[in-house]
Amino acid sequence: MKKMNQDEQILRAAKEIVVKFIETGRVSPTGFPEAFKTIYKTVDETVKRSAAPGEPEDHNKEPS
Repeated sequence: MKKMNQDEQILRAAKEIVVKFIETGRVSPTGFPEAFKTIYKTVDETVKRSAAPGEPEDHNKEPS
């Protein structure tokens, strides 16, 4: 996956998660900036850690 495409997908995923949290009342619209930063960072780290070169991927492993 190209870096730009990967970054765009991370951005979209984070946005969709925050929007769902707002819709369900878990996050208030005024809490968007902080929630977005936290969720974006988490998605970004998760994607990049799973795509790190040289690390075997184990799709059956439970997330820690």
